[in-house]
Amino acid sequence: RCSYIYKEGRVVEMTEADRAAAVKANKDFADRALRVLALGFKKLDAAPEDLSPAVLERDMIYVGLVGMIDPVRPEVVGAVKQCVEAGIRPIMITGDHRDTAAAIAMELGIITDPSEAITGADIDAMGDSFEGRITEFSVYARVRPEHKVRIVNAWRALGMVTAMTGDGVNDAPSIKSADIGIGMGITGTDVTKNVADMVLADDNFATI
Repeated sequence: RCSYIYKEGRVVEMTEADRAAAVKANKDFADRALRVLALGFKKLDAAPEDLSPAVLERDMIYVGLVGMIDPVRPEVVGAVKQCVEAGIRPIMITGDHRDTAAAIAMELGIITDPSEAITGADIDAMGDSFEGRITEFSVYARVRPEHKVRIVNAWRALGMVTAMTGDGVNDAPSIKSADIGIGMGITGTDVTKNVADMVLADDNFATI
């Protein structure tokens, strides 16, 4: 979306080297379990008649990246370990970037290899073969509500008892599809709590 870059106090044309450096920095941040935002702006002499993103969000000036950490609760590492020891397989489904999700999942002990993390786009690319490969993956990033339902149903088709937790309206279909639907009591929407079998009063995975 950017044609220019703010560098050393002035605006200059953005080169492919600048773009590659930004992409590399983004991956470096994501690999450290940071959520990343790119920042850019555009100077306008006057407001254009067309205020659509297609018009405004192009030829922008790239400023840089911001990396934010959403730290893992210390008790979750132990809770995941307990799940694994009890024969329960934790699956992470998130809106985060794939690299960020994989880094967090490895920190939690959910996966040991980044290849176990895929995106919603990867699911679409697999087509009907996805259900047959469901056991290969434990982390799903950038998924849509229909992907969540598909993941739950694929595990159920294998005869597994599934528990699904979430807080948003887009989590409700998959929470309803699971054998045990778990809603968030604090951040959860009314829709999610209404379809859930269990509601977490403290929004804490360890409580499950």
